[in-house]
Amino acid sequence: MIALVLSILSSSAIYIVFKLFGKYNITTLNALIVNYFIAFVLGLIFQGNFSLEGILSVTSKDWFYGSMALGAMFILVFSLMVITTQKGGMSVVSVASKMSVAIPVIFVILYYNESIGLLKIAGILLALISVYLVSVRKRDGLSIDMKYFIFPLLVFLGSGIIESSIKFLENTYVPDDEISLFSANTFFFACVTGIVFFGLRKLRTKTDFKAKDVLGGVLLGIPNYFSIYFFILALRIEGLQSSSIFIINNVSIVLLSTLLGIMFFRERMIPKNWAGIVMAILSIILITYIQ
Repeated sequence: MIALVLSILSSSAIYIVFKLFGKYNITTLNALIVNYFIAFVLGLIFQGNFSLEGILSVTSKDWFYGSMALGAMFILVFSLMVITTQKGGMSVVSVASKMSVAIPVIFVILYYNESIGLLKIAGILLALISVYLVSVRKRDGLSIDMKYFIFPLLVFLGSGIIESSIKFLENTYVPDDEISLFSANTFFFACVTGIVFFGLRKLRTKTDFKAKDVLGGVLLGIPNYFSIYFFILALRIEGLQSSSIFIINNVSIVLLSTLLGIMFFRERMIPKNWAGIVMAILSIILITYIQ
């Protein structure tokens, strides 16, 4: 359970860092590139006993190409989130990304034949409703021009595919002694993809790295690495099914991030947000009780 708690704390720390990006006008893509490089280096350090020959040998690992695709997906989904924010606002992208937990939950229940019952279904539905209520900060709900609906849909699918892929790869191909190496490889290709995107953007507009972008990337890279590392460890907790881990992890992150936003950034809440917080707590208790 310690791994699950640390996964939640690490992911919530990411939320704090992203809030600081907005406060200090940090260019997010630039910071993301640095962040993925830092996470890559941390992965190598925690893997230990690595050499150039050992690093190059990762191409022969069964998980290599899946990890490479996963890293590219990190940047692609982020780019879709930026577009969705421009077309529909923060609430739309927040709901699309957070509700995507439904995809890995359904995937592990079907693919790994995990148990399902009325109480578990109730807990999952309660969790999804709570995520929606906490994420929507407008009294009149969400609104987006239907011609742009494809963007939040792609964010929803992309985010869900990322989490489902992490579960599939770690369960099928990644041994215990290669978790750090797998994480490092994933972050490396996220970094490479980010550099490609940066190059393409530089061809269109004048853009450069600033010192604060680098600092922001370093601050983000540390919790980002540990969020993936501890999440993989959490998925391997004996006695807890992965569908329950996904729900508890994601809902707890939404809950803790919201509370941190209230405490440190004075975020305003409306009644439906508070109702969502209560439902989130109840869903976590219910899912944990079932296990």
